[in-house]
Amino acid sequence: MSLKFASNLSFMFTECPSLIGRYQLARDAGFQAVESGFPFGYSIQQVTQAKEAAQVDQVLINVFTGDVSKGELGFAAIPGKEEDFRKSIQLTIDYAKALRCSKIHVMSGIVQNPSPINDTVYEANLRYAVDKFKAEGIIGLIEPINGYSVPNYYMNCYDKGLAVVKKINSPHLKLMFDIFHLQHLKGNVTNTIKENFNYLGHVQVAQVPDRHEPDTSGELDYRYIFSVLEGLGYTGYIGLEYKPRTKSVEGLGWINKFGYSLQI
Repeated sequence: MSLKFASNLSFMFTECPSLIGRYQLARDAGFQAVESGFPFGYSIQQVTQAKEAAQVDQVLINVFTGDVSKGELGFAAIPGKEEDFRKSIQLTIDYAKALRCSKIHVMSGIVQNPSPINDTVYEANLRYAVDKFKAEGIIGLIEPINGYSVPNYYMNCYDKGLAVVKKINSPHLKLMFDIFHLQHLKGNVTNTIKENFNYLGHVQVAQVPDRHEPDTSGELDYRYIFSVLEGLGYTGYIGLEYKPRTKSVEGLGWINKFGYSLQI
C-alpha cells in the first residue's frame, strides 16, 4: 500500500502571506489534499472558493481558537468560557461543512495551573462537541502538544488525551498522533502507535527537534515510522505540519526519496 500526504497550509507555502493563496500553491506542487488551522480573517465563501479553484480536498481544520494575540488557543478546558467554546464549535462546523471537511481539531486552551476543574470542564465540553460532530458526520480530534512548542497548553500529555478519548468512547472523537509532539512528550513511538492504533484519528509529521522535513537531521527515522503505519493498514492522510527548511517546493524531494508520491 502507499501513504497519502496533505500539505498543512499554516506551515507550508508561507512564501505566500495569504492562507487562501496557498491552496493553489499546494495544488501546483502536486498535493491533492490540504489541512490548515482556522482561516482567520477569511469568510466561508472566500476559503471555499480558494479550495474549489485549486481542486484539492480539505481533510482537517483546526477549531476557531479565539484571539491568538491575547494568548487564546481554544476554550475546551477553560472554566467560564463554555459559551465561547460552543460558539467556536458551531463556527468551525459551518466552515468544515462548506469545505466538505470531515475532521476538526479541538484545541484545549492555555492553562497556567491546571486543576480538577479544568479536567471536568474539558470533558463536558468535549461531550458537547461530540454530540454536534455526530449529527454532522464529523470526527473530532484532540492533540497533545508539547510544552517546548506551546508552553502551558492544557492538553500536553498523550496518556491523558488517550484516557479522555477512551472515557468518552465515541467514534466521533479520536486522538491526533502528531509524531513531532509524541516524540517530545513520550517517545516510544512504535509501541504507542501500535498499542493505540484503534484510537488514532489523524497523523501529522515533522522532524524533531527543529520541525523541518522528515528527511532532515534529527531524532526520528521516518522511513521506519511510515513503514509501521503502512504495516498497520493506516489509510488516512498524513499531514505535513512542518516548517520547510528552505522553500516549500524545494523540500518535497523526500517524498519520492522515501518511495512515495503525491499522486493517489
